[in-house]
Amino acid sequence: APPPPGKPLDPASIERIDLPVGHAQGLCYAFDSLYVVVNSRHSETGSGVFRLLDTNSDDKFDKVVVIRRLEAIGGEHGPHAILPSPDGKGLVVLMGNQTRLPRDFTHSRVPELWGEDQLLPPMEHFMKGVRAPVGHIARIDPEGQTWEVIATGFRNQYDGAFNEEGELFTYDADMEGDLNTPWYRPTRINHVISGADFGWRTGSAKFADHFRDSFGAVVDIGPGSPTGVCFGYGAKFPGKYREALFVCDWSYGKLYAVHLSEKGSSYEGRFEEFASGAPFPLTDILINPKDGAMYCIVGGRRVQSGLYRVTYRGNWNAGGEAQESTRPPGQNFRGKRLVLESLLGEGARQLSRNELADLWGNLSPDDDRALRHAARAVLEKHPAGMWRELVLKEENCHRAGLGLIALARAGAPGSAGDVMNKVMEFDYAAIRAEQDRLNLLRALTLALTRGGKPEPEIRLRVLRWLDDIYPAASARENRDLTALLASLESPSLVPRAMMLLETSTSQEEQITYAMNLRFIKEGWSPPLRLQYFQWLARSENYNGGPRFRGYLSDIRRDAIASVPAGERTAELKKWFRAPGEKGPAQFSSKPRKVVKDWAMEDLQGLLGAGLEGGRNFANGRRMFGIGSCHACHRFDGEGGAVGPDLTAVHGKFSPYDLLESIVVPEAEVSDQYGASAFTLRDGSQVVGRIMNLNRRRDGTGGDVYRITTDMMRPNETRAVKADEIVSIEPSGISMMPPGLLSTMEDSDILDLLAYLLSSGDRDDPMFKN
Repeated sequence: APPPPGKPLDPASIERIDLPVGHAQGLCYAFDSLYVVVNSRHSETGSGVFRLLDTNSDDKFDKVVVIRRLEAIGGEHGPHAILPSPDGKGLVVLMGNQTRLPRDFTHSRVPELWGEDQLLPPMEHFMKGVRAPVGHIARIDPEGQTWEVIATGFRNQYDGAFNEEGELFTYDADMEGDLNTPWYRPTRINHVISGADFGWRTGSAKFADHFRDSFGAVVDIGPGSPTGVCFGYGAKFPGKYREALFVCDWSYGKLYAVHLSEKGSSYEGRFEEFASGAPFPLTDILINPKDGAMYCIVGGRRVQSGLYRVTYRGNWNAGGEAQESTRPPGQNFRGKRLVLESLLGEGARQLSRNELADLWGNLSPDDDRALRHAARAVLEKHPAGMWRELVLKEENCHRAGLGLIALARAGAPGSAGDVMNKVMEFDYAAIRAEQDRLNLLRALTLALTRGGKPEPEIRLRVLRWLDDIYPAASARENRDLTALLASLESPSLVPRAMMLLETSTSQEEQITYAMNLRFIKEGWSPPLRLQYFQWLARSENYNGGPRFRGYLSDIRRDAIASVPAGERTAELKKWFRAPGEKGPAQFSSKPRKVVKDWAMEDLQGLLGAGLEGGRNFANGRRMFGIGSCHACHRFDGEGGAVGPDLTAVHGKFSPYDLLESIVVPEAEVSDQYGASAFTLRDGSQVVGRIMNLNRRRDGTGGDVYRITTDMMRPNETRAVKADEIVSIEPSGISMMPPGLLSTMEDSDILDLLAYLLSSGDRDDPMFKN
């Protein structure tokens, strides 16, 4: 039994397993054995999955059996958790992205068509040269004879948990070095469906969320270091927490409760901060069904470890049992997806042409991304010749787009040209849904990355088709279009891409255009070339994660190499070198003037009628950039993540409350994003948020906190030794800087509010005249 609260564990109650196995990151007792996942090149066993047996029934493990040795190319992102499968017949293992897929894996539910699919060379500063698939989840049998890949494309999914329906969830890591780049992905909850590629790639090659050859997140959390996860089943907690998925964030010291709800055949979610501390470096979590308590372990990276017990004070069952979710009558979406996924498993039968034609209907334009993903994966598991004509004869642009993505990936002879010709049959401007337009662009991209350089005649036709639609209505489309036109060496790309670079106010969007222009040699006028390098100088004041400067340096290096010797004028060469002094970030070539130091009494009278129609969507998006909102906040899949995601802000704030949170940020400071005040022994005080925790490098012992004091500069941290801290208290000071609206007119502020309240929907009534 565990000790009473506040009492230490009795060392005599801890029994050592006297076998040469250590550095374990995954443990699972199943099939009368203890399975151990070792993640260390320095362990006596090396990295891999091992089985401990009691061969003489004396209640002591005495034998180590190798289930699978694993080739780990790094440290912390290697082999991780191991879980019993819901059917009781096998185990599921979670491998981080520094674990190579075993060469002798027995089967993959993911179509073995994985690739990088980049039109231009990616920029890499971590795990250079490592290519897909890495970061995978597999099912194994108890003896380790099989290794069946369930899903790929993760970064560092440390742990996983099955819900009561047997669906697997994990909490995947971000790449903190990529903060405030276009390719940054926050930590996120993934529903691990069979056959999915979740799109993690190294450096700038990560798949965007709108790429439908990957599967998206249930919910984005934000920056952090994911560790243990578990469901609340069996906890003596109020009902909603007994159904929640609990996930641990090591670096920020936060325990989140994720509340899942069914969406089609998958799930969507919302999260709340359940517990936190400073520090609280969580590593693992479980619910003890005997006492209904939650147990958490803290430690890692040589910092002080500890065991916590979390209990609920009060009548935990006051609301009765948690209510089971129900589906609309007659619509068993999940069952339909599982039938499709069964066709991805080892030994699954091949469908006939007629059955594939029936399956084709599952690519319909509804809101069930998981069902469509499963249907596309089944297609890709069959020879393309069996379903090619279904794609090429399809007139519905939604089904055709998804089918063309599959056809381009399948790589059948001549498929690249067929894909390009089919894409060009559609009137792009007449397609209402942005995602349908993006699917056509993705199909074109895959046709080029998989099919190679097109024939001159096809290249010219594709260029004419692209020229007619560029620039497009959305930043996502323009990102993909710019890359396509750059890869095809469009002679008319530069002026339009430079116009987008100059008029966009998000540093992420600007970096996208600059990155795609860096190899272009033709089409530059001297003023445009100068303007480009002046942007590079201006971008040195932008802020991001630890590798942000490296990416900008890569763009500069490649752009300089692309300037012909005869065009390197003395004036241009002045801008080749990055400026030595940094100043405030400026997202346009023309600085904005201060309009007013706005107060609530100046603006509250504008609300109401001011948001009833006639607002400007494009200007609202522009103001989101002008106000530097994107530096900290994510919105509609873009922006930073050190502050809360604002995409669903309309469901949380009234227009008045939203405006007040911007004008008077200290009026209400969320515990989740608030700062702490660290009082030091010398009497000084540091105000900020703990970003990381480590043991001192000099080996003298003691923990060192890395504290961010300016959320606009997330890469700049201050090191504070734990033994120098007298106290840590909530500061009550907002990390959000004041005066963000000072360069805006009142009409600009209303456009910004409408943009935020619309969740990025340009068809919202607020934008209608």
